[in-house]
Amino acid sequence: MSRNKGRHYLLAHRASYSYPDEVTNSYGRALLLPRQISGQRVHHAELQVDPAPAESSERLDVAGNRTSYFHVTAPHKILEVSATSLITVTRRRPDLHSMPSPAWADAVSAVSGVRATGRGGQGEGPAAIMAVVDGVLASEYATPSEAVLEYALPSFMGGVTLTEAFMGLCRRLSEDLQYQPGHAGSSLESVLEQREGSAADFAHLMSACLRAVGLSARFVSGYVDRGAERGQQVPHAWVAVWVPGGGWVHVDPVYDQLVDERYVMLAWGRDLGDVAPLRGVAYSAEAAATLTVEVDLTRLSGEELDRLALHWGE
Repeated sequence: MSRNKGRHYLLAHRASYSYPDEVTNSYGRALLLPRQISGQRVHHAELQVDPAPAESSERLDVAGNRTSYFHVTAPHKILEVSATSLITVTRRRPDLHSMPSPAWADAVSAVSGVRATGRGGQGEGPAAIMAVVDGVLASEYATPSEAVLEYALPSFMGGVTLTEAFMGLCRRLSEDLQYQPGHAGSSLESVLEQREGSAADFAHLMSACLRAVGLSARFVSGYVDRGAERGQQVPHAWVAVWVPGGGWVHVDPVYDQLVDERYVMLAWGRDLGDVAPLRGVAYSAEAAATLTVEVDLTRLSGEELDRLALHWGE
């Protein structure tokens, strides 16, 4: 089997929780194992928890994301969760000129029709229909507001096409906001006022703008190969917008670009609340924890991929 096509990556995501007091129980949910989807092959993926959990399981959630659960019962002051994945990405940047691109107002009408009838125009199945409907609904971190709509509207004037509209919005966000790697979850009003935010904040604001005008949008979590910025790797996030007749198009408002083989997808949902890489509950006298996250996304040659795949028996 040829492994020369696409980009090969070794992904390591390590999270460490340090507690001031001994913890007696930790329950966790992790979305740290990449999706197996068209354009992205997962050769190997594993999650390790230290101390070893007394119980653990994995399943696909309603959106098809790989979701891991664990319960640690051994007393501990440090909890470490590590995910290691071996991936090949063959995804190419979509050619917007070759895909359907109705006027943005017609796309809104198509989304409204899906919501009203439960049917699409391309023979979509129930799961695909539910995804479109779900992408229109407000969520905790990406709820449309008057301020969000006011910001969005200049990109949706006149008879511009849908692709012109969302790519214009993507460009404006990249130009108007300062990217600040770090904690996500700022209010959209704060992001608009301060004109800065994390990748998740960019994605929440763009999703809310699209929903404000009646379009369907997804929040996508993952990683991006930043090349020269290898010392600054952090989890990333971007947006997918539904194009009637063209499916979901992924765009990154931080870097003002379409998603391609430089991106590794973890999970998607309405916002970060649906797809947070790690969340849980710990029981102790004082459970406040200090969280440290390290991410390494290393590009591999075909030979390096073969050696690692052989090591893991893939």
